[in-house]
Amino acid sequence: MGYNVAIDGPAGAGKSTIAKLVAKEKGYIYVDTGAMYRALAVHFLKKGLSPEDTDAIIEACADAQVGIAYEKGVQQVYLNQENVTSILRTEEVGNMASRTSPIPEVREKLLELQRSLAREQDVIMDGRDIGTHILPHADVKVYLTASVETRAKRRYAELTEKGISCDYEEIAKDIAARDARDMNRETAPLCQAADAVLIDSSDMTIPQVVEEIIRLCR
Repeated sequence: MGYNVAIDGPAGAGKSTIAKLVAKEKGYIYVDTGAMYRALAVHFLKKGLSPEDTDAIIEACADAQVGIAYEKGVQQVYLNQENVTSILRTEEVGNMASRTSPIPEVREKLLELQRSLAREQDVIMDGRDIGTHILPHADVKVYLTASVETRAKRRYAELTEKGISCDYEEIAKDIAARDARDMNRETAPLCQAADAVLIDSSDMTIPQVVEEIIRLCR
């Protein structure tokens, strides 16, 4: 049985960045579950589907295969043998993933892959329901959050640095809306597990958050 670390929290809290750094420091395998849902979102977008068309989304899951590979120590995500890593973080893909991930059949599509990795390896996973649903018996559980304002500023800075035109107010509005969807969905809503350690990174540096999580690990 692998040693499992679960990091949950809202969009833009820095879960992926932190999890990757902890994985590198501790020698764990980093499993980006959000990237898996985003890969499925790419699949739905390629088919021109609307997130409201639940029946079509469920049907489309049948011919989607999502895989993870590590190339030079960096996780790559594949959709039907195509590397889609470079497009997973676009706003369009993120919104589609947020609106389709609550669908039970979409979650079931990826659940067994995630759990099998955790059974076989020492892993750190981040997402919305890792500690509450996917790995309820994880050895370490963290709920990583930050204020909407902090998360919007981080996202704005990230996009601006890449030369992408964006509007701070729109980003903040989108983050707040995504929080509401994730927290109020019927299937595996975003919430802090009863035994998770709460870390608010609003006034913390990345190294400080990494150090805090490493301190919790064996």
